[in-house]
Amino acid sequence: MRVAVSIVLTKDERVTLQRWARGRRTPARLVLRAKVVLLAAAGRLNQEIAAELSTYPNVVGRWRKRFAEQRLAGIEQDAPRGGRKPTVRDRVARRIIEATTQTRPKNATHWSTRTLAKELGVSRSMVHRVWQANGLKPHRVRTFKVSNDPRFVEKLVDVVGLYLDPPEHALVLCVDEKSQIQALDRTQPSLPLKKGRCGTMTHDYKRNGTTTLFAAIDMLEGRLIGKCMQRHRHQEWIKFLKLIDQQTPKELDLHLVVDNYATHKHAKVKSWLKRHPRFHVHFTPTSSSWLNLIERWFREITEKRIRRGAFHNVKQLVDAITAFIDEHNENPRAFTWTAKIEPILEKVRRARAVLNNNASA
Repeated sequence: MRVAVSIVLTKDERVTLQRWARGRRTPARLVLRAKVVLLAAAGRLNQEIAAELSTYPNVVGRWRKRFAEQRLAGIEQDAPRGGRKPTVRDRVARRIIEATTQTRPKNATHWSTRTLAKELGVSRSMVHRVWQANGLKPHRVRTFKVSNDPRFVEKLVDVVGLYLDPPEHALVLCVDEKSQIQALDRTQPSLPLKKGRCGTMTHDYKRNGTTTLFAAIDMLEGRLIGKCMQRHRHQEWIKFLKLIDQQTPKELDLHLVVDNYATHKHAKVKSWLKRHPRFHVHFTPTSSSWLNLIERWFREITEKRIRRGAFHNVKQLVDAITAFIDEHNENPRAFTWTAKIEPILEKVRRARAVLNNNASA
């Protein structure tokens, strides 16, 4: 007659097994195994344990033996299972990957699991598993733009140099406009956030006009100068430059980081700058808005105050923007630039090489 192996537990093993057996988040299979071992350690027979736990005697015997041989690790981890290797998936995985990355369907921009499965004559679940194993997500896309500015390096060195080593007796200001901010009102009242449900808002809206925010952030302290105007022509840009002139210490030079918008290069703007020699304008390369740190603050106000707001008119929108600026200036926080010039240039070189290879292919 076969006799089940006896189980003797150490104090630490018993504590761990009891925790697993009572754990509300412990996987059910591990709960069962822990209970089997605890009952076996109490001297119970396999048949008795099986009856109490509503399982089979051979299951009890398996985990009793596994624990006796490997202790806690033997029941915590599943043993390798037998069975044939997934030869079918291995055979078609390469076809799925090649079709996903190198081809397009006839009447769409990208493959779905259903369309690719139909095209290759395999199951949709197989396509899904191969995509998941290889990190393929054809339904997602990321936007990018590599600058083609012939003076890219020169402008990059100039702007990054200002950030990393600003001149003495001067302020560095990142300046730009956020144009066409819409005063949107929802067609029905939004429902508030509550337990078990996120806040809701209607998908449609009513347009109540627009405004343009002119903003400049001081790279030293993070203080913001901002003003909303109805339009964004060179006249409004000059008005904003005058506002910057009024709200900054007169004894300091001002180095402005701006983009290549035509308004910033208007003849009347150039004439005004000549009459105010403490202003020094530094242009970012084309298609390089990421170099202007005011864009980071624009994203912040968009996410925190504008995108989910409801405004009955432009005045409400302007008041909300002004209040956000005032609150920011009560406890200003500067955005710190840390990227060095050479790593940026190396990324740009790699991106251009990839684009050139794809264009010649």
